[in-house]
Amino acid sequence: MPEPYAGRDPYAVPEPQAPLELEPQAPHQSRDPSPPPLVLVACSGGADSMALASALAFEAPRLGVRAGGVTVDHGLQPGSDLRAAEVAQRLRELGLDPVESTAVSVGRGAGPEAAAREARYTALDAAVERHGAAAVLLGHTRDDQAETVLLGLARGSGIRSLSGMAAVSGAGGRYRRPFLQLDRQTARKACMVQSLPVWDDPHNADPAYTRSRLRHEGLPALEKALGKGVVEALARTAQLSRDDADALDTWARQAEPGVRDAAGRLECSKLHALPPAVRRRILRRAAIEAGAPAGSLFARHIEEVDRLITGWRGQKAINLPGRVVAQRQGGRLVIRQG
Repeated sequence: MPEPYAGRDPYAVPEPQAPLELEPQAPHQSRDPSPPPLVLVACSGGADSMALASALAFEAPRLGVRAGGVTVDHGLQPGSDLRAAEVAQRLRELGLDPVESTAVSVGRGAGPEAAAREARYTALDAAVERHGAAAVLLGHTRDDQAETVLLGLARGSGIRSLSGMAAVSGAGGRYRRPFLQLDRQTARKACMVQSLPVWDDPHNADPAYTRSRLRHEGLPALEKALGKGVVEALARTAQLSRDDADALDTWARQAEPGVRDAAGRLECSKLHALPPAVRRRILRRAAIEAGAPAGSLFARHIEEVDRLITGWRGQKAINLPGRVVAQRQGGRLVIRQG
């Protein structure tokens, strides 16, 4: 399935990503040296991920790492289990080991695209723990990045959403996207040159999915109206936006101790003096620390809490996801479980 837009919030503060060393280390002097780190590739059987799997198989011996693969069967189409088994066999033929096919159950609560994404990453996280992998490679290309930026722009989700997908993300920086600077057509040509069989997921052309409509209708219309180079320009926008968002996140972390009193409570007057982008990041962080689920905390929630500071007229408490309540009391902003 196409990688869906994850509903990013403009004030979401990502956890700092620790660098992951994959280069070969100096040989141990002990009799029982540690095995080389394992890198997995997440492969759907499509051109992007098959090209990435082939590249990993080629580069792994030169980098001194082990190469493995995981394919996820979402169970959304007839015969998906057989297709997943075929993909796993192709990965083995490339020389990857270990290789596994894992089936997931996709819910419907957050919509099919978001639910499939959640199930997929849960399965990949489990594979990392099961095999002790150092990283998982994902085949997202520059075209995927451009689509993500446009989706964020259309939904008015703010600068963090415009920053698209990070080259490194996840707990401990486990997810890597080495193809973000590569266009989709180049990945497909790489498969053709190597005679690698690929599978084109029909969901990628299904107009029922927002990303599919954007891919086949929206972006071509933009390129027709504006000329070639739209994808490259959107990818540059993602990087520039990420740089700006990271700087604002750092500013917010540094400013937060200065807006709390001796008891650790947020002082409204000091919050009011901060730039809105910095202040709202602090508010979002405080709500999450109080128990609000990050994935359910949207810009509209933070804007309502912000009005307790910038537009105070004796409003009642603001109810947030996770049974969290925000209210103003005596010049302090209290965010707690209700």
